[in-house]
Amino acid sequence: MQKRRLVLRNFQSPGDIVMLTAAVRDLHLCHPDEFITDVRTSCPDLWQHNPYLQPLDEGDPAVEVIDCHYPLIHQSNHAPYHFLHGFIEFLNDRLGTHVRPSAFKGDVYISEEEKAWFSTVEERMGQSTPFWLLVSGGKYDFTIKWWDAQRYQEVIDYFRGKIEFVQVGEAGHFHPDLKGTVDLRGETSLRQLARLVYHAQGVLTPISLLMHLAAAIEMKPGMPQNRPCVVIAGGREPPHWTAYPHHQFVHTVGALRCCDNGGCWKSRTLPLGDGDPKDAPDQLCVDVVDQLPRCMDMISSAEIIRRIEMHFTGGALSYLENTALPNGPD
Repeated sequence: MQKRRLVLRNFQSPGDIVMLTAAVRDLHLCHPDEFITDVRTSCPDLWQHNPYLQPLDEGDPAVEVIDCHYPLIHQSNHAPYHFLHGFIEFLNDRLGTHVRPSAFKGDVYISEEEKAWFSTVEERMGQSTPFWLLVSGGKYDFTIKWWDAQRYQEVIDYFRGKIEFVQVGEAGHFHPDLKGTVDLRGETSLRQLARLVYHAQGVLTPISLLMHLAAAIEMKPGMPQNRPCVVIAGGREPPHWTAYPHHQFVHTVGALRCCDNGGCWKSRTLPLGDGDPKDAPDQLCVDVVDQLPRCMDMISSAEIIRRIEMHFTGGALSYLENTALPNGPD
């Protein structure tokens, strides 16, 4: 049987592309030897070393060019699906396939050279320090995902000397400066960020690309099977659509009237006046407390400290020093 040749296209945000990597993986696993695939996306770095891609020419009449979407998101508040199902169900409808997710994560690969990068650093500079990656803000089009910078600082201060935090974030986005971190904001390419995730002990983030990479990228030998990740989620997105089973997904869905039947899916906390359609009244948070969505204001620094601390008190991870932390936060 002749293999169908597909070029899959999507130019959305990097988190969406991580979901497409899973769909490509599962298309091949569920229908082996039936497809040859290539991609055109906004994030080529996420496809490096991917074993399921072969170069194809969009101008070849034998090649099917498919613009990929995930309409399943419109059922996300009430249907029992995860974001991973989005592109998969779209491709099933388009191709007549029977793809099912094979793993609860995206499919981003790290080369052996990239894995060995820290070993080279250690040879020259001495033993490296285990670290957690941290995102303190996000894109301006979804300000409703942001948490309070002062609360992030309280978390960092509590773990000072116990956990090294490395702050990352794309230049041009909102990422408040936090004291006591290694500051790499605006200094990493997407590929370098993926490499950092591989070497990271854990991740602290709002709903973002980083949480998807935390699940998608394999762990280093000697670490837990799944990367610890604490996600400050609030009430915007339904947990079953967004969360990964091994993450601490701190949400408030069901606790407020505005998200009592799934996520609110709003975009911004307050209007920015930048002309973006996300400033429209129907895109704005309906319950704001001191410039935070109430669903995010309800999440304290003490709660995030507790969720991080669980990985150490439970024995999955070890602190920088083999000593106990002080009593938990009030």
